[in-house]
Amino acid sequence: MQKLFAQLEQTIQSGRPAVLVTVVASSGSTPRGAGARMLVTKAGRVCGTIGGGAVEHAAEQEAQKVLQTGQSRLGYYQLRQNQVQDLGMICGGDVHVFFRYVPGGDAATLALASAVAEAFQKGETAWLITDITPEGQGGMALYAGGTLTGTPVPPAVLHALGPGAAQAEAGGGRYYCEVLVQAGQVYIFGGGHVSQALVPALSAVGFRCIVLEDRPEFCRAELFPGVIATHLIDNARIADFVHIAESDYVVIMTRGHKDDEAVQAQVLRTPARYIGVIGSRRKTAGVFANLRAQGFCDADLARITTPIGLDIGAETPEEIAVSITAQLIQHRAQHRASG
Repeated sequence: MQKLFAQLEQTIQSGRPAVLVTVVASSGSTPRGAGARMLVTKAGRVCGTIGGGAVEHAAEQEAQKVLQTGQSRLGYYQLRQNQVQDLGMICGGDVHVFFRYVPGGDAATLALASAVAEAFQKGETAWLITDITPEGQGGMALYAGGTLTGTPVPPAVLHALGPGAAQAEAGGGRYYCEVLVQAGQVYIFGGGHVSQALVPALSAVGFRCIVLEDRPEFCRAELFPGVIATHLIDNARIADFVHIAESDYVVIMTRGHKDDEAVQAQVLRTPARYIGVIGSRRKTAGVFANLRAQGFCDADLARITTPIGLDIGAETPEEIAVSITAQLIQHRAQHRASG
């Protein structure tokens, strides 16, 4: 999403109009769920996707019409084989798609794009709110840090903001609200080969990664495409270098068992949302015995996920990175659903 808004900003700055296409509701076996977006210009789709295939193609064609009229609109695709054979879909389901026209040079959109970039940089929770009232113009606003940037929205909409995506009605208008930025960082202790594969994988799906390492040669930012920051630390004193909050994730994969254990003991004293440790079950048993000797109870140790990652038979650093990324996506989705 960060890339899409950066592309939107670049397009509008150049004086070219664009259409921001958003799935605002879906049901059944649709290609993508609510919140999927793509950016369309006269050259076609330039960034993002709403699932590909015939539905996306139809939406691109509709976006070209919106570019001609300059009018935002709400579209509806009914993906049932016996009703819309021309869409070429095998699965069924309904999709509501909002086409938001953005004129070239639009100052309000440029301000919004700037606020979006700042929200991603800060890593604070931010909601994107789009006016999807059928007769409306598709105004957008960003709500972050108690500040609303963009089109004014009724206070009742702000009060209804939650952990996922939803529609809200207030003041005669209809709004689509979604979490654009989820607060929380992923602190990765250790900068070895798995970390080097993990950071770009996590960054690609919206996680903000910070690598902490006690070896200078493994603490270079260029080793971790997409990393927010790297810090050279002392594994015995992590609180001197980082503050781990309740919205943060921790991944521990240092140079060896002793460092892993030292980091775990300190991280267990933080409110971290997720603690994952790489390693075998045999190694875990020994580390847990030592942690119990330090006064940690079973409830404390239950906070630790180890071996880290979903069990997909991963062996290489790249495969392990995929398994960890999948587990963090799963954990994030569960948190949003329960929040």
